[in-house]
Parts: sequence; C-alpha cells; structure tokens
Amino acid sequence: MTTEIAAQPETPDQIAALGRQAFQRGDLAAARSLYERLVAADGSDPQQWVNLAVTCQALGDERGEEQAIKSALARDPRDLLALILRGNLLERQGKRHEAANAYLAVCAVSPPLERLHPDLQPSVAYALRFRERYNGEVAAFVDRALQPAYDELRGENLGRFRDSIDMMVGRKRRFESLPEIYHFPRLPAIEFFEREDFPWLAPIEAETDAIRDEFLAVLASEEGFAPYITYPDGVPLNQWVELNNSPNWSAFHLYKMGERVEANASRCPRTMAALAGAPQPEQAGRTPSAMFSLLKPRTRIPPHTGVTNARLVVHVPLVIPDGCGFRVGNETRKWEPGRALVFDDTIEHEAWNESDKLRVVLIFDIWHPHLTAAERLLVTRLAAALNEFTDGSGAFEP
Repeated sequence: MTTEIAAQPETPDQIAALGRQAFQRGDLAAARSLYERLVAADGSDPQQWVNLAVTCQALGDERGEEQAIKSALARDPRDLLALILRGNLLERQGKRHEAANAYLAVCAVSPPLERLHPDLQPSVAYALRFRERYNGEVAAFVDRALQPAYDELRGENLGRFRDSIDMMVGRKRRFESLPEIYHFPRLPAIEFFEREDFPWLAPIEAETDAIRDEFLAVLASEEGFAPYITYPDGVPLNQWVELNNSPNWSAFHLYKMGERVEANASRCPRTMAALAGAPQPEQAGRTPSAMFSLLKPRTRIPPHTGVTNARLVVHVPLVIPDGCGFRVGNETRKWEPGRALVFDDTIEHEAWNESDKLRVVLIFDIWHPHLTAAERLLVTRLAAALNEFTDGSGAFEP
C-alpha cells in the first residue's frame, strides 16, 4: 500500500524566493505573476509591493507600478525604497513639482549617505541633488517675483521675511531653541538680538579698554584660570572629548554658579562695576555667570546648546586676532573689540580661533528680555525650590 502525500501550499517566503529567481533570470512575466500571488496571499510587507512595483517598471506597466507603490506606502509611509520609486515614477511622468515633493520625503526619512547600504546610496544622492536643483529654481523665481515688493519696501526691516524664504528654499537651516535642561515656552528664539534693544550695553562697551587692561594684568599673573569644560570621569563627553579639562579653552571666572569669585573679582574692579549695569539673573547655585573666556590658537569649540532659554548670553570682545569666528544658528559673525553681541545660546552655536594668537571675550548672562518681572521672580523662586529639594546638591537643575 502506498500513501500519497498532498502537496503543501507554498509559503509567502517560498513565493518571494521564486519571484526573485524569475526576475533574476529575466522572466519578468513569471516574476510579476508570482509577486501578484504573494501580495494576494499576504501583502503586509511593503517590500512585497516594492518588488511588484520594480517588476511592473521593468515591464513598462506604469499603472501597475503606481498602484504597487501606493500599496507599499499604505503599509509604511516612510518606506525608503517605495519613496524613491515614487519620486522616480513622478519624474518620468514629467510631474516635476510632485517629484520634488516625493524626493523631499526621501531626504527626510533617509539616514546620512555614509550609513546607507551601498546599493541605496546612488538613489538617495540623486534625490538630494534633484531637490537641491529644484530649490534653486524656486529660489530664483521667488526672488524675481518679490523684487518689486522689496524695492517698494526699501528701508523697512525685512530680515525675518527674507529668512523665511531662505529656509523654505533650503538656503538656510531652521534652528530652534533647544535648551539642555530648562525650557521656558513661547519665548522668541532669536539668534542675535539687536543691540539697540539693550540700552545698558553702551556703558559696558565704553569700558572695553579698561576691562581689557584688567584682563591683561590678570593674564600676566597666570593665576585663577581653569578649563572651561570640566566633566568628571564617567560622564559621556560626546563633542567635548578634546576640550574636557583642556587649557585650550579656559576661563577666568568673576561670577560662577551664582557666586562672586572674590579672589578674581577683586582684581577686576572696573569690570565688576561695568557688569553691575547688566540685568543678570539671580538663581542661587546657577547664575549670575561672568568670565573672561580664552580660546587658544587653532582651537574650535564644537556646535552645542546652552542650558536654558530663560537667559541670554552677552559677548564683549576684548582680544580678537584675524581668523576668529562665531556662528549662532544660520548667522556667522566676527567679533569686533568693544562691540557686544547678545545671543540665545540655546540655539546651536560654535566658535573658532584659526589664528596663532589668543582670543579673549568677556562673557556674561542676562535675563531674556521677553520675560516679565513676575516670570523672572518665579524662575528665581523655582531655582530656590529645587535647591531645597536636592539639599543644594544640584542633582536637578532648571
């Protein structure tokens, strides 16, 4: 007696394997038939629909390709392969604007090129180039279209609107306030503030020569300086590996963590008198903060963000050799001795000294000018409450 064994139905994996084999040997009709069987039997994996779309493209079946791509994206709207295929199809159809949006989605979901599988890198690089060219065309058209309005509004402050256009077409990045610790909502995130908004700055700037003289006397003594970055062992350093506990970026503290550093401050009476005119925050164990910041030759401070947007940071440049620069968000500025800069340090910023000389800036913090008196009081009380909660250990900082 013999027993016949009924043929087992093919699994989705087996159908997929047969489809790949048919595609590789050039039997596109068989591959399509198998992939159609696969999505009918399963269809939950976007890759199944992507395989069908690629096969339809090879057969010149644009409608079948389009439907398969839509089905893949219905399963996963962020599937990179399906997004690439959608952009490619729209471009072949002559739908340039739609293709640009499709390639924008590719750029949005794709990891950096160096982290992609080598087979995907050319397609994503093409999407990036297409979008860049398209943005350039949009930018040129919009610039021409708006020029009459710019001429009509000559003399008005159009900086914010121009920035909005630059961000829209990719000429500038969009930077947000990203405090490391404490975020005060609904404060405007402005890279560099207008100096005219701070009338108390002029008297401080007028003392630049005296402040510089006090610093040079301190420098000659070679006492009181400490590395700016001083993370203890066991703390992840990320971008601070090279500067941690390094003299390449050092500070001479006048106020540190809310306390006057008497040994240093007593040596700089003109500087301390000038700082008395600034609206510095008062948060025990945290602010005010003021220091001479020294950046040695050929040293770069990597991009980073500050701890809270409840306060801004002021730079009064003192010793600025050629080859120094400072970027906050999209704006890069040169320090000019005696001309202060006020900026939001919770927006990504970096600095560099490419010269062979020392760079020196007086740095101090101030309240964000858009905080009300009541809000300033509450932020101060918040710091006191957290100090009490942590017994002054600083385990939780706003």
